Amino acid sequence: MGKGWKNPFKAANAAKKGAQISKLAKEITVAAKLGGGDPESNPRLRLAINTARGESVPKDTIERAIKKGTGQLEDGKIIEEVMYEGYAPHQVGVLVECQTDNRARTAPDIRFIFKKHDAQMGEQGSVAWMFDRVGLVEGIGPQNRDFDYEEEAIEAGANEVEKSQTEEAGLFSFYTDPEEVNNVQNALSERGWEIKTCELSYKAKNKTENLSEEQTKEVYEFLEALDDNEDTSRIHSTI
Repeated sequence: MGKGWKNPFKAANAAKKGAQISKLAKEITVAAKLGGGDPESNPRLRLAINTARGESVPKDTIERAIKKGTGQLEDGKIIEEVMYEGYAPHQVGVLVECQTDNRARTAPDIRFIFKKHDAQMGEQGSVAWMFDRVGLVEGIGPQNRDFDYEEEAIEAGANEVEKSQTEEAGLFSFYTDPEEVNNVQNALSERGWEIKTCELSYKAKNKTENLSEEQTKEVYEFLEALDDNEDTSRIHSTI
């Protein structure tokens, strides 16, 4: 799940395994709810399952999440996707996508994080104008041949490509029109790419620049705090 703002000031750790499993299960449930429970015909579900397996999520947890999404398992909780907008410290635009079964819990939690970090939570539409709605495909290039990633983007029909800022080696981000995201994914797969992400996303129209190292660190600490919230699924920022 999207995390292109990966914090360069914080070493990776595995101390939050339980929260991560919960987030992955929610993503599986939402994907199954929106596109059905068959991963062969539901790309978002297929990628969610593969990600969960890569994080050693138990098989029964994955199966339960799918059944919940398709209505085969009724526990009285309905997971929905909601968006919160605002400004991180130093006027960095932020969109926070959440998956929650209780808005009355999630909204105050997100608002508290904004307030704690001297950030400003805004109304709907207050920050969204700073981003373009895009299709995002992330993948690792074919291992059996040399390639130029810009040429790969052209051949696959993507509008733009860049090296991913995350810590995963060899990962590239391809951006396309929202309605073309599955076509680009299929084209890259046929060209030997290992697909890691295929989803609708947001891309900053302009990046926030001229921040000092200390200011940048404050922004990343805020983004990390948002990401630590169990209901947060994706974060997009202008940093």
